Amino acid sequence: MIHTRICDLLHIAHPVILGGMGTATTAPLVAAVSNAGGFGTLGTSAFNAATLDSEVASIRERTEKPFGINHLLFQIQEDMFAVTLRAQPAVAAFAWARKDQNLRDYFQRAHDAGCKVMFSAGEVPEALRAAEAGADVLVAQGTEAGGHVGWMASLPLVPMMVKAVAPLPVLSAGGIADGHGLAAALALGAEGVLLGTCFMATPEAPIHANFKQAIVKSDGHDTVLTEIPDLASQRVWPGAMSRAQRNQFIERWAGREWTLRQNATEVGKQVLAARAAGDVNNASLSFGQDAGLIDSIKSVKEVVQDIVKEAEEIMRNRLPALLRQN
Repeated sequence: MIHTRICDLLHIAHPVILGGMGTATTAPLVAAVSNAGGFGTLGTSAFNAATLDSEVASIRERTEKPFGINHLLFQIQEDMFAVTLRAQPAVAAFAWARKDQNLRDYFQRAHDAGCKVMFSAGEVPEALRAAEAGADVLVAQGTEAGGHVGWMASLPLVPMMVKAVAPLPVLSAGGIADGHGLAAALALGAEGVLLGTCFMATPEAPIHANFKQAIVKSDGHDTVLTEIPDLASQRVWPGAMSRAQRNQFIERWAGREWTLRQNATEVGKQVLAARAAGDVNNASLSFGQDAGLIDSIKSVKEVVQDIVKEAEEIMRNRLPALLRQN
């Protein structure tokens, strides 16, 4: 069995963590990951304070295992954060802070509530900022990931961050959907992996079945970094681009972003309607390049077991066989 420092810190069997995706995590998915021996994390973007409180209660009805709650700092709301502090999850996770925000205040309040603090960053300076503010775990999010990302790929980012924030543990995120990715992340110095896209392609994920099939059908080459989804939603993320499938929605507005800004309210309503209808051509579909590694819908338990088993086989059989005695 693969056992790292993150397993001890979070009291989990496998170093596999669900990313706290804002609109793609609900109680059934979070609990399923934790019950499978990984660590489930609930994103908060789709909730208000009342519904977040209910969702946390629903997680606890489904599992006695530890889990986390993730907040986007640039849009954090005090009443929502208060729900997290009262809930006292094992981890309070954070990402995408504005430059003027005081990370230490949020981290200290989380620590006072008995939570470990996890912070996701796409660049080393931002990870150092979080480490200095008291984070317990850093996530190196590569640009291969779906949704909002920075510009650096995981391969150079992970060892750079590991070195910069040592001895704090680092998780690798972006481009990982199988055991090869877990083994590679560990070789780069990470203590585990944080996954999103592969958990979206599960029965437990709260997204439309058509979107799950879009991930399965993707060859991994059909995503693009773009501002178009954010222009349509009229929400500005600090320093982020959005990785989304290059579908008809993206094609329609590529090169016409100025027109989209003029019509954002109407287009935003159309995108929401397309998402509700499972319209893969006209909704904004956020998933990572690792979609090319996903060829079927699997249960969360199968995803976790398959990733860990494949990584163990690689580390036990393939890698030692590459070493020769002089």
